[in-house]
Amino acid sequence: MREQHLVSDDTPERSVLARLILPDTPAPEDPLEELHGLATTAGTQVVGELIQRRASAEHGTYLGKGKVEELRLLVEKTKADVVIFDNELTPGQIRNLEKATGAKVLDRTELILDIFAAGARTYESRLAVELAQLEYTLPRLKRMWTHLSRQAMGVGMRGPGEKQLEVDRRLAQKRIHDLKQELGKVESRRERQVASRKEAPTVSLVGYTNAGKSTLMNALTEAGVQAADKLFATLDTRTRRWYLVHWGTVLLSDTVGFIRDLPHSLVASFKSTLEETRQADLLLHVADASNPNVFDQISAVYKVLSELEIEEKDTLLVLNKIDAIKSPAMLNRVLDRYPNAIPVSAKSVKGLEMLTEAVGEALGREFLDLDIDVDPGDGKLLAYLAAKGEIVSQHFGADVVNVRVKMPVAAMGPARKSAISIRPAGTGTFAPVETPVEPPVDTPATDVA
Repeated sequence: MREQHLVSDDTPERSVLARLILPDTPAPEDPLEELHGLATTAGTQVVGELIQRRASAEHGTYLGKGKVEELRLLVEKTKADVVIFDNELTPGQIRNLEKATGAKVLDRTELILDIFAAGARTYESRLAVELAQLEYTLPRLKRMWTHLSRQAMGVGMRGPGEKQLEVDRRLAQKRIHDLKQELGKVESRRERQVASRKEAPTVSLVGYTNAGKSTLMNALTEAGVQAADKLFATLDTRTRRWYLVHWGTVLLSDTVGFIRDLPHSLVASFKSTLEETRQADLLLHVADASNPNVFDQISAVYKVLSELEIEEKDTLLVLNKIDAIKSPAMLNRVLDRYPNAIPVSAKSVKGLEMLTEAVGEALGREFLDLDIDVDPGDGKLLAYLAAKGEIVSQHFGADVVNVRVKMPVAAMGPARKSAISIRPAGTGTFAPVETPVEPPVDTPATDVA
């Protein structure tokens, strides 16, 4: 009997990158640099690039007729397997481009979803990615079954393609429903876990993908988390203890990085994963100061934070990778726009002491460590203190309940109004509650006839 040998082809797919730049779309010096990083992260070998500047997108093929032919010749010359667009394409445009080029076509959203699917490790992140993929795929199911629906049918009869399409749609819609329900449970569970974690204030790292958040976390906490020089190296939240001199222990969280035009379905799906960020006391926005597009990347992060409805949270901007900046003028250009930013190098640990001090000061501004005396019958205030602050201890007396609590400054209004007394923790003396005096209101002068 002849022996059979199975040969596996580990050769990466060869990809051609393409982008249409419209008049209202800002483009960096190298318009395909970020897409090149995404394609490499996805495991493809980039063998060609094509860019077109045009007043508007062609309805059927996105690119103009001449550029489509140029793209076909480039695919043929480089023997590319896939064409990756740095734009979002319609199902019809993808179908027409695949027919014209003879290669598989992906748009930016599908590429990012593929990268997230490959990098998802935890149950939570796998659910989130599957939901985002299904929501992207559902309106595109039709093109997958066109070869079956072309069969001639009698009047009133449905072809097997139509039947299969309807079955696939129903299955996809049911799976989307199930995933949303399961993610809702995960999100509620995560929200309760984060909210119940009262042991220390929480600080969350946010920033553009590959800005060095994981490297910074390792430098601050010796966490040993994966820190690779590639896009979306981290998809799951990691939380570690971080000791601040003159402050104590805080919890530092690192989670998924953001990117320009991050698919909305991914932002929605990853809300539970980003719960640490949503409930953090302070955000550290890490930006790659050595990247020529740093301003656009900072803006993209703020846009995603706005989508998550957490853009108003207290934030420190951290300019990372200053060791990779060739010209001091480049760093000064960023500092001129963001004078309160903190320049650091997570790799060489330069500037980390300044960052630690700034975090301690920011947390100190936000929280007060107080002894609050409450009337035993004032259950509403006691419940409020427990909900809004971190209860350190409670002592019940006949006429007073003494509560030591760490409270956010912004939440002190009801306590000042209802407490018997408020004083700095550990002072051991009673101090009356001071009722704030409203400043006089200037009344505009009126003409007297």
